[in-house]
Amino acid sequence: MNAQHFPDLRLALRLAMRRQTVLTATRLALVVGPLLILINQWDALFGTTAFNAWKAALTMVVPYCVSTWTAVSNALSQSAQGPRQA
Repeated sequence: MNAQHFPDLRLALRLAMRRQTVLTATRLALVVGPLLILINQWDALFGTTAFNAWKAALTMVVPYCVSTWTAVSNALSQSAQGPRQA
């Protein structure tokens, strides 16, 4: 398939790479990620279980992806609705 099959794909990628989207998603990941690591890796950090770096890395990526997805979805739905009238 080519870009004509996904007309919003280029726009979505542009929105995902916007400075504001990246900064917001990064900030969120840096706050939520460590909290999730603490919850998910509690036994490894304070117990006898081995720490799983792969799971910890994925735990940091998930909030970033969710934030980016939400920002792009909102922007696309607003652009599909057209300009707002006051």
